[in-house]
Amino acid sequence: MISKQLVLTGLSLTLSGVLSACKTDSLKKPNQSLLLSSQYSNEHKVQLFQAKSSLLVGLTPYLGRGTTDLRPGKELNLRSVGRPLTLKDVSGVKHKSIDITITWRKVPLLKRELIERQVVGPFASFESAERLAERLRNKGVPAIVTHPKEWEVWVPQGAVLPKEIQFESRTEVKTSTLVPVLKGQSGEIPLSGPLYIEAPDGLLWGNGVYLGPFWLKADAYGSWTLVEEVPIERYLLGVVPHEIGFSAPPVALATQAVLARTWALANSHRFAVDGYHLCSNTQCQVYKDPQKANPRIKSAISNTAGKYLSFQNKPIHAVYHASNGGVMAAVTEAWSMAPVPYLKVEFDGPKTWKQKFSLPFQDQSAVKTFLTNKDGAYGNTHRRFRWLRTLSAQDIKTAVKLFEDSNTMPYRLRVLKRGPSGRVLSLEISSKENQLTEVLELDEIRRVLRNLPSTLFVVNELKEGSWQFVGGGFGHGAGLSQAGAIDLAQRGWTVSEILRHYYPGTIIRTLQDLPKAP
Repeated sequence: MISKQLVLTGLSLTLSGVLSACKTDSLKKPNQSLLLSSQYSNEHKVQLFQAKSSLLVGLTPYLGRGTTDLRPGKELNLRSVGRPLTLKDVSGVKHKSIDITITWRKVPLLKRELIERQVVGPFASFESAERLAERLRNKGVPAIVTHPKEWEVWVPQGAVLPKEIQFESRTEVKTSTLVPVLKGQSGEIPLSGPLYIEAPDGLLWGNGVYLGPFWLKADAYGSWTLVEEVPIERYLLGVVPHEIGFSAPPVALATQAVLARTWALANSHRFAVDGYHLCSNTQCQVYKDPQKANPRIKSAISNTAGKYLSFQNKPIHAVYHASNGGVMAAVTEAWSMAPVPYLKVEFDGPKTWKQKFSLPFQDQSAVKTFLTNKDGAYGNTHRRFRWLRTLSAQDIKTAVKLFEDSNTMPYRLRVLKRGPSGRVLSLEISSKENQLTEVLELDEIRRVLRNLPSTLFVVNELKEGSWQFVGGGFGHGAGLSQAGAIDLAQRGWTVSEILRHYYPGTIIRTLQDLPKAP
């Protein structure tokens, strides 16, 4: 074996043919292209989470984005809490330091690559994108869900799509690839990914400390992601308090722990195309410094260790939200996906609350009457249990791309369709002479009109060019209402009782019961 010692001021590196750490002996050089010549690359993909494995959580995506031939993208600065960090790459570079700085460089390819694909989207959520991808796969069309900026479905060029699906054909000639570069005071060393980073005493990141180990992985879009490899129980320490709050009652915290664990299991394929399982922001579950979890959080997680919700021997689609406004939504009212037996429309309150109204809500007047009531519902002290928002024509024009790109102002808002819980499924926005008409559907409504806390609302025109939205709840409304769970915990309900209430027909299982990966 030939090895070479390279010493620069502020930069000490060991180059060898084989990485010395046992963790890295399975590293591979990823294929940077996806759907190259209409063929999928599997190099990026990761296996679904299994009982004895760890989650791969993307802490920061799109690193290096914006790099040009003349200007590198924003540097990545890594700092240890105590002992030095150790960085290793697949070409044999090994570097130890308290501080590691990585910059980016575009490197020309020896041979140009042609990348062709058909793109459907954008979608407001992973759920809606995955629904279409599954539909296409069932028809024999290869389809993958991606997130280059918003959720999209990628299909090979030439694949025949159903006539009703609108898509864009994209062709890219790739002449260079983005590589990370280890930076020192007097020198730079190009690195071959994926990179493996150990932090014996933890890595300072954002406003927290993360234990890792860590990876720097190329994604499917030409940029890179900093990924933490974290056991699922430690992952929950960084999720539970940020989803339901540090001060929630113990039973509500434990309920959230079971759901967060379930959600992670059921969604561990969400970023598979980019080489990790989950993100750390609101596109997944918010994940922050696990070290800040207080004893109450730790107790809630340890008391429910390994437990998750199952239906037909699989982790359920464990969606949850802040407040349902007094009525649970069907999953089909939130996303374009198949009905789920355990996510049904139901009033969220005792018998006295349910007897006040009748489901399904048939028209706006019934919803309007419902929204004037709150006494008796579970979780009705939430600050957005009932809410008002006023949007001007200019607000809507700015939010809706069809109008933003024209000289025409929105003139009319009309609810075209409601779901059985009263939530708006289709909202039409049109100009005065109907030259422009945009119809927002399901989760797209809140993605575009971001000031609306939920789709449970009625619209009143205050004057020309001004509308008042009178609504209830915060979030999509399907599954557990966190405000409701806190209320029920305070009333003395148990974890299993709360879970049965919001997910009827499900069973609590443990990680040992997880189906094995095919």
